[in-house]
Amino acid sequence: MNKEEAKKRITKLREAIDHYRYAYHVENKSLISDAALDSLKKELFDLEQEFPDLITPDSPTQRVAGKPLKEFKKVRHDTPMTSLNDGFSEEDLRDWFTRVENFLDRKVKPEFYCELKIDGLAIELVYENGILVGGSTRGDGTIGEDVTQNLKTIEAIPLRLKGSPSTPPATGQASSGTKDFLVPEQSRRATISKRLVVRGEVFLTKKEFERINKELAKKGPASAKAMAGKEKIYANPRNLAAGTIRQLDPKITAERRMDSFQYAIVTDVGQKKHSEEHEILHELGFKTNPNNKIVHSLEEVIEFRNYWEKHRDKLPYEIDGTVVILNLNKDFEAAGVIGKAPRAAVAYKFSAKEATTIVKTIKVQVGRTGALTPVAELEPVSVGGITISHATLHNADEIERLGLKIGDTVIINRAGDVIPKVLKVLRELRTGKEKEFKFPTHCPVDGSKVVRDAMPDGRQGVIYRCSNPKCGARQREFLYHFVSRGAFNIDGLGPKIIDRFMDEGLISDAADIFTLQKGDIEVLERFGEKSAENIVTEIEEKKKITLSRFIYSLGILHVGEETANLLAQKFQSVVVEPRKFEVRPRKIDAFFQRLSLEDLQQVRDIGPKVAESIYGWFREKRNEHLIEKLDKVGVKIESQRSTVKSQKLKGLTFVLTGTLESISREEAKEKIRSLGGEVSESVSKKTSYVVVGEEPGSKLEKAKKLVVKILNEEEFLKLLD
Repeated sequence: MNKEEAKKRITKLREAIDHYRYAYHVENKSLISDAALDSLKKELFDLEQEFPDLITPDSPTQRVAGKPLKEFKKVRHDTPMTSLNDGFSEEDLRDWFTRVENFLDRKVKPEFYCELKIDGLAIELVYENGILVGGSTRGDGTIGEDVTQNLKTIEAIPLRLKGSPSTPPATGQASSGTKDFLVPEQSRRATISKRLVVRGEVFLTKKEFERINKELAKKGPASAKAMAGKEKIYANPRNLAAGTIRQLDPKITAERRMDSFQYAIVTDVGQKKHSEEHEILHELGFKTNPNNKIVHSLEEVIEFRNYWEKHRDKLPYEIDGTVVILNLNKDFEAAGVIGKAPRAAVAYKFSAKEATTIVKTIKVQVGRTGALTPVAELEPVSVGGITISHATLHNADEIERLGLKIGDTVIINRAGDVIPKVLKVLRELRTGKEKEFKFPTHCPVDGSKVVRDAMPDGRQGVIYRCSNPKCGARQREFLYHFVSRGAFNIDGLGPKIIDRFMDEGLISDAADIFTLQKGDIEVLERFGEKSAENIVTEIEEKKKITLSRFIYSLGILHVGEETANLLAQKFQSVVVEPRKFEVRPRKIDAFFQRLSLEDLQQVRDIGPKVAESIYGWFREKRNEHLIEKLDKVGVKIESQRSTVKSQKLKGLTFVLTGTLESISREEAKEKIRSLGGEVSESVSKKTSYVVVGEEPGSKLEKAKKLVVKILNEEEFLKLLD
């Protein structure tokens, strides 16, 4: 993306983010999920990092949250309540630490304080002489909402600090002045001045969230509407926590039994490390999270985050990631603030189930039953910890319902073990260059007319299907053949897996196999990370193939392994001089298109019927299109002229049948050719020997009938020696 394109994209992203943030923070309306909004913010942040001169003061990355609600008194914070920039991957985390060191222009001691990132609402608490006198929300970072009375209903927030005077000043009476008080502790003593400002998070436990929603459901729609806006129940604990703290009636807040952790001290009480702030908070009587810990490397940070991603369901509250902070306060303060966030801290979030990305194109895949499934090809994006490049669109009606165009920015959702789907189109991010998608009228596999399924009541169904009832089955059989041992020999792609990939819309022709990504497979049921990785690695390794195997893989009628080998020799004798070569599929296609029927019949053992089949195959448009796609996905054809070591078997023709124990069939064929012999697929009077292994086929009976000499494996190996 060049600078001009980035500028336009940044403008669109800022407008969309501001729109969604205002709706959430000011109007209490959630238009898209937090994960989708985070994804947009991350894209904006990355673009601004790439083009820093495009950062403007009004960018969403430079501010914290929305405006304070009008119903509450405004409170100015002693120091700005910053937010955090997000990281979603190990790469993001390492980039964050590199940026900190680059800014400080020195190596930083790798001592980090890791905290669980509670999915709640940030608050600030003010104590005078140990008594809670004020509490506020973050607001816009500078000015928040005074919600003191609501916060006083939360049992986890102390109204008086440990060690404070036992008799507080009466309401309306001035505090006793500058007297300090001491905090009891085991290892040291912390002196707290008359004014103490701390920050933390208020939240609802999962159990309390469920209780409130159940009560709302019991009370009926009228009550639910009055208490939760237009929603019958609350969508998540965070929304409910935010709504509860903003209740004008503290009684409602009290009824909802909120909880709170404190995690920072704004007042200078001599703390040298962030971890010390948590110790002091605990000593003062605040509730702190016991799962937080100090670590001494980025690897330990990653381990901490990954552990809690796997075990967060065991917690009584919701978390959406971890917070990573430089533990030494001198480093933290030296790093300063960039935009809305401190440089020396980052929210290392869990893998989101939703993300935003761009639809590059829409392809229609043909399944094993002939059903046509539209699939969106995406700019790769991480969803649920897996990089996704495809998303199902189900059918033509779904595309119409979404109003989806090629080039649109969309929200991708990954739920369960199915291929991710497009959840929503973000139309406000359109540039005008998006293109309408037209569903094909003819099958992309065999060119037959596309028809729409009919419902039992006569109405049109949602599934479009190839009108040729054999299309899907024929394509399925071709794909089985394409990956078989004699062809591309792709281990792990058996018939059941091929069927699954076709049904999910991941593949419809052979070239699609080479576009499969780990993330496309990993999301499917019974496909773990390791099995997906193994399949993709195997496919990548098999992109190089010998010419004879390539020709055989094309599934040309009447062309078996031996005929494919003869055609490969024809190509090598005409086109290639060196012993070794590597060519692209397009060159093979061009060569065979130039051959006439007469040219093909001059190849040994190729008669009129086989020649006609080969000639016709290379002149069909859909086959030409397949080879072109194989060329584009990186398939390369390599070969080496057979090195004839001797003429020991010159003039002899062999046919192999059954399974050999000590040597594979391919190795046996190479041995025969290296000694000047020839291999045939069928038994005839011209056959010199039929080599028989375990479980031989009908070739053995034919050999007996034609009185052709039969060799067992031991006799065959002696002949080779």
